[in-house]
Amino acid sequence: MCKNHGIAYKGTGEVEFKEIDYPKLALGDRKCEHGVILKIVASNICGSDQHMVRGRTTAEKGLVLGHEITGEVIECGRDVEFIKNGDMVSVPFNVACGRCRNCKNGQTGICLNVNGDRPGGAYGYVDMGGWIGGQAEYVMIPYADFNLLKFPDKDQAMEKILDLTMLTDIFPTGFHGAAMAGVTAGSVVYIAGAGPVGLACASSCQLLGAAVVIVGDMNKARLTHARSFGCETIDLTNGIPVEEQIAMIVGIPEVDCFVDCVGFEASGHGATAGKEMPAIVLNQAMAITRAGGSIGIPGLYVTEDPGAQEEAAKQGSLKIRFGLGWAKSHSFHTGQTPTMKYNRQLMNAILHDKSNIAKAVNAEVISLQDAPRGYEEFDSGVAKKFVIDPHGMIAH
Repeated sequence: MCKNHGIAYKGTGEVEFKEIDYPKLALGDRKCEHGVILKIVASNICGSDQHMVRGRTTAEKGLVLGHEITGEVIECGRDVEFIKNGDMVSVPFNVACGRCRNCKNGQTGICLNVNGDRPGGAYGYVDMGGWIGGQAEYVMIPYADFNLLKFPDKDQAMEKILDLTMLTDIFPTGFHGAAMAGVTAGSVVYIAGAGPVGLACASSCQLLGAAVVIVGDMNKARLTHARSFGCETIDLTNGIPVEEQIAMIVGIPEVDCFVDCVGFEASGHGATAGKEMPAIVLNQAMAITRAGGSIGIPGLYVTEDPGAQEEAAKQGSLKIRFGLGWAKSHSFHTGQTPTMKYNRQLMNAILHDKSNIAKAVNAEVISLQDAPRGYEEFDSGVAKKFVIDPHGMIAH
């Protein structure tokens, strides 16, 4: 039997490389004839993984991490009709059955059948159905005909693998945030957060034709990288109010569209620098988005945050100035990205050289054994997106 290794959550601040079970075409005691086994070509470290590793969720020790999975099919269940051995595929981070009401409506981020606790499933993530993660050498993917996006040409896919591996989550998530914020030709956009999702969102806004893309953060290295591909930036550490900095760029202290790519682990700046303020980005969004504008919120917010400083925030209850948003007729769009809504179109944008998303997020390839170092560096705030190469298949 072929061995398997993966990256598991060891405890607060720690992950480990360890031997794990080789995947089976099974769901518990039941044969999974609609599934496939993948040899993983690339699996990325995500900011959402970091929330768990920091101890900011109820994740259990031993959880095999990883929901950004690209791989080669090496075994198919009897009922898989359209995916074949040898196919190179992208796996949406959403586990979706394709049969329930939500899946049929295209809302694959909130599938009703893949998680016994709540709508929506994901690989290697707390409270998302118990699916084994893909920061490993091999993984099982259910409902393969529905879930998998097959690349048209394997050789072409390997040439562009650093871009294509972003289709599993980060690129569709950034694009979803932009689309839900109403970004279109000529838009003025503010993106809170210059981490990988924020940078992917900025690249998506450019793809959608935005006139001005402004990215705000406290991390100077990440802001420098955002400027490297044409973004305007706001340094939240300089003491100048965000509204004033926006006015310096576009002439007025407001934007058409706002995208929150930070989420619940937000920190204050200026007079509140260093203090954790989980609602600060949401309140900022309502303050600087024009009346009638839209706010996309791909940044993660949790129902339980055991590491929160305030008791209310531990239960996901935040102090937001909702009356302001109501008065300005804002639209708010939240929730996990329905990856399949976007991944095929974004794949075409990559294959036809309309997007260089790997450059935008500054992808760096590391081995599976080196993933603990990747987690440590990512947590320090480096301007990189770490791509795990379990089998040494990626040229770099």
